[in-house]
Amino acid sequence: MNSLLADAPEIAIPDPINAPRCFALDRRTFLQLFGGGLLVCLTPELATAQESGRGGFGGHELPKEISAWLHIAADNRISVFTGKVECGQNIRTSLAQLVAEELMVPFDSITMVMGDTDLVPWDAGTFGSQSTPQMGPRLRTMAAAARQTLVEIAAKQWSCDAAALVVGNGKVTAPNSNQSLTYGQLTKGEKLVTTISASIPLTPATAWKIAGTSAPKVNGWEFVTGKHQYPSDISVPGMMYGKVLRPTGYNATLDSLDTSAAEKIAGVKIVHDGDFIGLVAPDAYTAEQALAAIKAKWTVPAQPSNKTIFDYLKNTPESEGRGAGGGTRANSTTQPAAAAPPVAAAVELAQSYTVQYIAHAPLEPRAAVAQWDSAGKLTVWTGTQRPFGVKDELVAAFHVDPAQVRVIHPDMGAGYGGKHTGDAAVEAARLAKAAGAPVRLVWTREEEFTWAYFRPAGLMELKGSVAPDGTLASWEHHNYNSGNAGLETPYNVAAPVTRYHPSKSPLRQGSYRALASTANHFARESFMDELARAVNMDPLAFRRKNLTEPRLLAVLNAAADKFGWANCKSTPTRGFGIGCGMEKGGHVATCAEVAIDPAARTVKVVRVVTAWESGAVVNPDGLRNQNMGAIVQGLGGALFEAIQFADGRILNPHFESYRLPRFSDCPIAVEVVLIDRKDIPSAGAGETGLVGLAPAVGNAIFAATGARLRNMPMAPADAVPGLPPSPLAS
Repeated sequence: MNSLLADAPEIAIPDPINAPRCFALDRRTFLQLFGGGLLVCLTPELATAQESGRGGFGGHELPKEISAWLHIAADNRISVFTGKVECGQNIRTSLAQLVAEELMVPFDSITMVMGDTDLVPWDAGTFGSQSTPQMGPRLRTMAAAARQTLVEIAAKQWSCDAAALVVGNGKVTAPNSNQSLTYGQLTKGEKLVTTISASIPLTPATAWKIAGTSAPKVNGWEFVTGKHQYPSDISVPGMMYGKVLRPTGYNATLDSLDTSAAEKIAGVKIVHDGDFIGLVAPDAYTAEQALAAIKAKWTVPAQPSNKTIFDYLKNTPESEGRGAGGGTRANSTTQPAAAAPPVAAAVELAQSYTVQYIAHAPLEPRAAVAQWDSAGKLTVWTGTQRPFGVKDELVAAFHVDPAQVRVIHPDMGAGYGGKHTGDAAVEAARLAKAAGAPVRLVWTREEEFTWAYFRPAGLMELKGSVAPDGTLASWEHHNYNSGNAGLETPYNVAAPVTRYHPSKSPLRQGSYRALASTANHFARESFMDELARAVNMDPLAFRRKNLTEPRLLAVLNAAADKFGWANCKSTPTRGFGIGCGMEKGGHVATCAEVAIDPAARTVKVVRVVTAWESGAVVNPDGLRNQNMGAIVQGLGGALFEAIQFADGRILNPHFESYRLPRFSDCPIAVEVVLIDRKDIPSAGAGETGLVGLAPAVGNAIFAATGARLRNMPMAPADAVPGLPPSPLAS
């Protein structure tokens, strides 16, 4: 480990995409912003690939990740820099806990600087439940190295053995001489660059004092009191308000355009650049009035509808070899037939399952404020899960040097995988450039429902057979369009076949929380129930018989025990179901109890128990909240949510017609059982908790009614007025 004093003229951060190009923060600016201090750089590591949607990372292999920053000022202020962003998952708190643990400082002394492309190291983005398993170890290593470096500085200053020094509460102490210095006193307001390897010893989870506890959400009071500013709240002097003219449907062509009436409105400027038509106005109301005054005629070609979507997806392959929810090529995994002798099957089944397109429906629609300064630098404040990805979009759109673009992420009002792209950022920047003034652009709810990308629809076809003793004999699982996440089965079966078939989607589609795992787990866990019933086995016993993966077995048993599965006997008015799975290092099992009203033929989920294991728990309350949020969100896709469309038009682009879970839909009782594996590295928890809910509910409905619902949403009768009712409501 080598230490470098702060006389270097600049701090250069390698950009692994376009190496050796880098962005540089000059020393004077750094000191002005952060007051000097200690800087620790990590050697680059190889990042894992992330399945993402169109406009995300697609099938590209992510480049090597760059250094992480830690800064200790002379007054003991500690700033930690990361390209990860806070979008409701509370990662700011848990990452700060990990840094405080390794640096041995009070938790509230840490300030996380997140998602500002001028200040933080390059990062692929916040997705795929990777913040904890990827950024956590990097920041822990950085903090541990910083602590070790400070001890070495103190030892040199006191001419003593570093091993004799003690660290705690942001100080280094020499017990023999009763001397102590704070971290700030050791840095003396100067930066100290240390190059390290990834071999720095870290504090084991069994010894955690700050990590592993339920630290309260950082800045939580600001969120609940309305003090926090979201992207749609950002305001700068001289700001104008923007609007963009949208087509009346997908793939539309513009036949005629008349902007004369809008141009007559005081303060309005029309921006017409190729296919882009927008305007700016001095206030939001005037902008809306001007947009309504534009007369445009469009031709929208005939296109598929949701009524025929699954036949379309199966019979219309993606010619580029890419598909929604993955961007990866068709995936096939087959174990050699010789791995086990053939098993005589007592029962053979084949079934199809479907999931509809659904919207992310974030509380805050896409929003951006763009400002060009006199030197030609563009600054954009926007809600995005990929600040550096949006920066690349802006660089490409305006053909400017990357150093001339800055993206700042204020904590946004949710994303759920839906804000990987910089649509609003690019639009706001185009308007601001044409207007010669800063511009705020906030999408309407209808724009968010229509022009943002959706979670892909999917068709899953499964075949399987079971031996007389209940052993799985064969397994085949095909997924059309929705993706390959969670496609492979965790159950023991000789020569399983799993294949993903990319389709050409009629709607814009991309990443959604848990990606295709929700669809594939719904199909697999429903089919496991069907196989169990076919051989007259209890669904839990059937899973246990065919499962040896120890971590999945552990959550399955924990959920069943807490739920009281052994004593749950379904009746025509009460049903019990179970589902389990694993994805992205998380292991989950969910039990659901549903109440059926035989007269109204309606279903209500009344109780849910989820058991979760994702290695060492960093923040127990945060992890419970993640799982509870996943359960509520999962209810929407399981029972209600579906995008209705025909001929390139979205038919339910408002909350009044797009059915989200309501308070009345939430279970009366929700319990989350956490299995804290301090012997296993922490995994992410943002996504996988979603996947067990839908199959558990579907299996519970069958247990009560005998009706096997193989299509999500399973109870969409009141989602859109006039739609045919679901089997439950028939």
